[in-house]
Amino acid sequence: MTAEKITSADDSALARDLTEAMRGEVDFSARRRAEYSSDGSNYRCVPAGIVFPLDEADAEAAVAVCRKHDVPITTRGGGTSIAGNAVGNGVILELSRHMNRILSIDHEARTAVVQAGVIPDVLNAAVAEYGLRFGPDPSTHARCTIGGMIGNDACGSHSVRWGRTSDNVVDLDVLCYDGTRMRTSTPPEPIREALRGLAARHRAELRTELGRFSRQVSGYGLHHLLDENGFDVGRALVGSEGTCVVVLTATVKLVELPKQQRLVIAGFTDSIAAADAVPTILQHNPLTCEGMDDRILDVLRSRRKNAVPDETLPRGSAWLLIDVEGDDSAASALTEAIADSAGLEGISTVDDPAIRRAVFKIREDGSGLATRALDGTMSWPGWEDAAVPPAKLGSYLRDFDALVKEYGLTGVVYGHFGEGCLHVRLDFDFSSHEGIGKFEEFMERAADLVAGHGGANSGEHGDGRARSAVLSRMYSPGMLQAFAEFKRIWDPGGKLNPGIIVDPAGVADDLRHSPDNQWRSLPVSLAFHEDRGDIGKAVHRCIGVGKCRTLSGGVMCPSYRATLDEKDSTRGRARVLQEMILGETITDGWQSDEVGEALDLCLSCKGCSSDCPVGVDMASYKSEYLHQRYHGKVRPLSHYSMGWLPLTARLASKTPRLANAVMGSGLSSVIKRTGGIDPARELPKFAPGTFLRWYSARGRKKHGKPVLLWADTFTNFFSPYVGAAAVEVLEDAGFSVHVLDKPYCCGLTWVSTGQLDDARRELQRAFGAAAPLVDSGVPMVVLEPSCAALFRSDGVELLPGREAETVARGTYTLAEFLRKHAPNWQIPDVVGEAALQVHCHQHAVIGGACDAAVLSETGSTTTVLDAGCCGLAGNFGFEDGHFETSRKVAETGILPALEKLPESVVVADGFSCRTQLDQLAGIRAVHLAEYLRAGLDYEI
Repeated sequence: MTAEKITSADDSALARDLTEAMRGEVDFSARRRAEYSSDGSNYRCVPAGIVFPLDEADAEAAVAVCRKHDVPITTRGGGTSIAGNAVGNGVILELSRHMNRILSIDHEARTAVVQAGVIPDVLNAAVAEYGLRFGPDPSTHARCTIGGMIGNDACGSHSVRWGRTSDNVVDLDVLCYDGTRMRTSTPPEPIREALRGLAARHRAELRTELGRFSRQVSGYGLHHLLDENGFDVGRALVGSEGTCVVVLTATVKLVELPKQQRLVIAGFTDSIAAADAVPTILQHNPLTCEGMDDRILDVLRSRRKNAVPDETLPRGSAWLLIDVEGDDSAASALTEAIADSAGLEGISTVDDPAIRRAVFKIREDGSGLATRALDGTMSWPGWEDAAVPPAKLGSYLRDFDALVKEYGLTGVVYGHFGEGCLHVRLDFDFSSHEGIGKFEEFMERAADLVAGHGGANSGEHGDGRARSAVLSRMYSPGMLQAFAEFKRIWDPGGKLNPGIIVDPAGVADDLRHSPDNQWRSLPVSLAFHEDRGDIGKAVHRCIGVGKCRTLSGGVMCPSYRATLDEKDSTRGRARVLQEMILGETITDGWQSDEVGEALDLCLSCKGCSSDCPVGVDMASYKSEYLHQRYHGKVRPLSHYSMGWLPLTARLASKTPRLANAVMGSGLSSVIKRTGGIDPARELPKFAPGTFLRWYSARGRKKHGKPVLLWADTFTNFFSPYVGAAAVEVLEDAGFSVHVLDKPYCCGLTWVSTGQLDDARRELQRAFGAAAPLVDSGVPMVVLEPSCAALFRSDGVELLPGREAETVARGTYTLAEFLRKHAPNWQIPDVVGEAALQVHCHQHAVIGGACDAAVLSETGSTTTVLDAGCCGLAGNFGFEDGHFETSRKVAETGILPALEKLPESVVVADGFSCRTQLDQLAGIRAVHLAEYLRAGLDYEI
């Protein structure tokens, strides 16, 4: 049953009536529909439109209009569903953007009342002062919503102790399609009687087929309607996946935070051996018992250096991560209990909270990391959520492994081993009809297998479009009839999330990837090596994990954090690009205005290239789009003023005082207007003299090993004192500093504005000047992190070849160089407090571990900021119309973080970072070179 589409004529009247009835946004544009065409699953349903209710009354108004037009509704929170239960062809009721308030907290009763769009991490931050938290914590806890968790009956790593969402819901405020609104604790009498009649008619099935083990999520939770279970209507609705009611608010339980806990990591020969050890571990009442294997780590190591704390992981090819409550004695008791387990290769204990977070972050990123193998092969969900009683996990995993091999598939197993719930992504072939036929057959065989082990098709993600059609392999006809009756009590017309659980869509209906959805071949200028030059493969890296919608931590995605608009998330942009490739919703290819709208507020920070578990690189896609859109055409004014900045700077350096006087005069407004620069943005001043001029006058000290110091545009023309400081630091470390005799540029500003032909020209000149020295063994230190990152990564995409590879291998940041080439240098003491802001491009390509290590060796008390992008992002924050977003990014991240560190000197190698802090907050940040030079008897 492919989802029914609504005609454009119907759309027009529906959109008009919704706009008149609602106070919140109503958007039926092609771009918006593209953004919401998929969730985190294999499925694609382009909706008629999306509405964003401001509150409960606005949601009621939206439902009333949809009822008038007889249009189906799909309620959506964070859109992280892996089963396809947050997509539909009707109206998407999007509750995360505005209906995200915590309405009340009762810490004595340990309850909270929240709107459906509240993110679990936000609630946990609000109740932490009382020593409480919301128990369920799926891996998406930083971006999913509690309403979505209620829809799926989500669980997470702590469910082994604190249960599923259904175990933590007290009451729900819900809305039916017919307009009835109620609290589930006091349902209207007709509904109460209908539910009691259902429970009486199907008492035998409810008692024998449901509630058999902790992770049986498939179907509806009708066993909660039994008298012995308290006839709890709210809990029966949890897990109904938006097919019965719209959840508006929820009263949820809170649990007490453990006062002490230890992480025990047990390494095994394989996942099956790890599964066999689970029953013994459960005897110790752990807080968590998570499993993962080494293939996830292999992918992570290939993409993020230093991301895997290898010294913490014991020997093994699969690991169990076991949190125990208590002190070292609790950990010791568990360690002793599993010491003789078959296949055990090693055990370690972690009590450092930072290391614990790093280890669990790997596990939480599993769904993304398992998607793309080292060779580029894509794997997919579908059968990613089966669960069995924990005592049967080992035997099920053996049989499942045999089934996977029978079908010639491969996959990475991870998940909630302590509750028998396995997550696995398999390399299904969706490119051919034969492959899809095998996929359908595999799903039926897998459903039979899990049923044979007393398990369930879903352990927390729900059935959705992925598994509703195979519910009949798990439940009796009588149970399926009970599900249908339950659905009709709440939604007799079948308008809420149709195609799920009852009257299900086929598992192969509405697949995003299928022979019928072949994408177009579009020209590209960048190499896209890892995607074999295919922009379709590149943008389809995004599988909807939604990590780009987190509100804190990491870099991705600064524009989303500023606007809370899906359009401005990496995922939203990727969906628009995917629809451009398909050519159905977005039809004009590289000339599509919708793509330009989606990419407009992309800062090109490259945070997604490292923070996204599948390595989406939106900065590269934006450069490619701008190149294709404007190639041979008149460009936006900022592309000339900011894109050609290196050439402008060379001219201005002839008479810098005159240039600064003009920019500071009444002509500045004219300069900004004609240059496409935001009128609120202050123009940076050129230095009185260039770094190259200073270096030429000073001369090179010839003693010591040679090192090439790259004189980038920003150092040379705007902050030559940074270059001077670097020379003195490098010389003190025992090196002879070489600087090229004239200005060169890596092409960064041309890349960010999509002028790729010009970028290649500049980069070719740079390679021609630097490669011979680097090839002879002279390392190159690049002070501007965005330039260093370009040499290390984008250079190979722009100009593939030996020179690019040579320069990439020989390029270092100052901190990297000192750590590798001057390990015995006595780093000068700089006693005080330092706050390290790692530039976004450096974060993405290189990392900041060396910077943090060097700072710590100065004797400073160092805080590594984890507040995201500064918001300026090179040309972005200067471009007309971007100032407010640029400022909002800073105000939601780095500025409040620095307010908590008033005594710290901010160390920021990025010229953009230093400029933004100076212009918005009057903070004089310094480059690491300046900070180190302070220890050589200089002042900061």
